[in-house]
Amino acid sequence: MPGMTDLSTLPLDDLDLDESARPKAPKVPAATDRHRRQGRQLAAIHRHYLMEMAQIGAVLARIEAGDAPPKDLKQIVLSLDMAENFRAFGNLCGHECRMLKIHHDIEGADMFPRIDAAGGGMFREVVAKLLSEHEVVHELIIRLGRAAEALVEDPSEANFAHAAATYRKLEEIVRSHFGYEETELVEAIGYYLGSV
Repeated sequence: MPGMTDLSTLPLDDLDLDESARPKAPKVPAATDRHRRQGRQLAAIHRHYLMEMAQIGAVLARIEAGDAPPKDLKQIVLSLDMAENFRAFGNLCGHECRMLKIHHDIEGADMFPRIDAAGGGMFREVVAKLLSEHEVVHELIIRLGRAAEALVEDPSEANFAHAAATYRKLEEIVRSHFGYEETELVEAIGYYLGSV
């Protein structure tokens, strides 16, 4: 995987996926319904991460309603599968978080290159776009960890608003990214890899 771009200086609102620049994956003419079913295994994996993210959303909603102290946010962020990315950047760590890092490592170091090679390079643009989107997701996870720590240290309205905005941006980006990945790679995963 190529080196990551430094996104740390961009304002939150400027972190986006540039959905209009997403290339379409070519059809795999020999792919069958069985291959597509196999390719949809990726969507099942993604649903797990989205359920973990929903826990943060539920806590934020409770805080907005005045029903939960901010410390609950940190507890859930630390147990969230996606938080492994915090550890990679020296911010936070947790047991549950290894899964997203493993997921992205497998995609970036194994799954994407194998699809690209097996497809004779016809998926190169889609793979490059997906990898660039991973960088945006990772940056938002780092920011959410920092925002949660700040909220625990100082449960002010400003810190809560920042944590809530960061979470909502992350959720928006992850949902979009997962949808793109699942749609564009469904045939390729099943046909070239057999499963995820």
